[in-house]
Amino acid sequence: MTAGKNGMTYAEAGVDIDAGNALVDRIKPAAKRTNRSGVMSGLGGFGALFDLKDAGYNDPILVGATDGVGTKLRIAIDTGVVDGVGIDLVAMCVNDLVCQGAEPLFFLDYFATGKLETETAARIIEGIAEGCVRSNCALIGGETAEMPGMYPEGDFDLAGFSVGAMERGAALPAGVAEGDVLLGLASDGVHSNGYSLVRKLVEVSGLTWDSDCPFGDGTVGEVLLTPTRLYVKSVLDAIRAGGVHALAHITGGGLTENLPRVLPDEMGAEIDLNTWDLPPVFEWMAETGGIVVAEMLKTFNCGIGMIVVCDPEQADALTALLSEAGEAVSRLGTVTGTPGVAYSGQLL
Repeated sequence: MTAGKNGMTYAEAGVDIDAGNALVDRIKPAAKRTNRSGVMSGLGGFGALFDLKDAGYNDPILVGATDGVGTKLRIAIDTGVVDGVGIDLVAMCVNDLVCQGAEPLFFLDYFATGKLETETAARIIEGIAEGCVRSNCALIGGETAEMPGMYPEGDFDLAGFSVGAMERGAALPAGVAEGDVLLGLASDGVHSNGYSLVRKLVEVSGLTWDSDCPFGDGTVGEVLLTPTRLYVKSVLDAIRAGGVHALAHITGGGLTENLPRVLPDEMGAEIDLNTWDLPPVFEWMAETGGIVVAEMLKTFNCGIGMIVVCDPEQADALTALLSEAGEAVSRLGTVTGTPGVAYSGQLL
């Protein structure tokens, strides 16, 4: 083949194929850490294979979920603290899967940037692998897209895709009844929702990402980048123990919007706001922005990252099981026969 008159290359247009290949080589050990039963292929192919029979399923139903990290990424980009956002990405997908009663099986990521910086990308994907390890979920593929002209220098975006499975007939929610108990599992902070408002609050407060944090240990940026908690292993153990009727991942929309998603249309819930302590980050945000309680409860998780709806007779046993698995459990209230979420007590 002969070169064109100007001899231009793809690299001169801003896309470095060699850097992409170097990234794949760098992350192969991280992906290998996530191997589990059912994985049939490694990174580098045009697709990834997974054997459901080898994973232990007889009559499986597949469940899919996709999500991103949102504007929390802006803080990671501005501070260079990118190691935890991969965990966020995995958590936002697999925490949703378990709410359907499914075990996460495998994960694929999409990383897009204007100019591929191998070290930054590797740290992000190694975080994704860590999230997968904590969820017993295999990282079996992904896509790194270098797109000059689409993103400013240093910027990137993330999306994730996870597939899980359950045996036929095991889907949640199922059997939710009036009088069921609501068990709240503590969050690890803001998680990955509401960050457009969080960033605005930091701006109006006069703080910077490097400021000493008034609501935690470290800088403001470091505390706000605390990764989303992964509930997969503890919640799957609770499902297998019996008595779990539904699960609600408390993401955008807070407790007010997410809990009704797993309740029958004719039912609602009563929650006592005095049953758990509001973490300092939420107190700071409410005070800084003059945010009313109703707005807090429909925007942020307010310290409760997952709600387990369970049989009253199993509530104590499930509380003990979840506590032993490392969860901080609060008995929030009960399912009622009135639609919507009614609150008592004081959040602030």
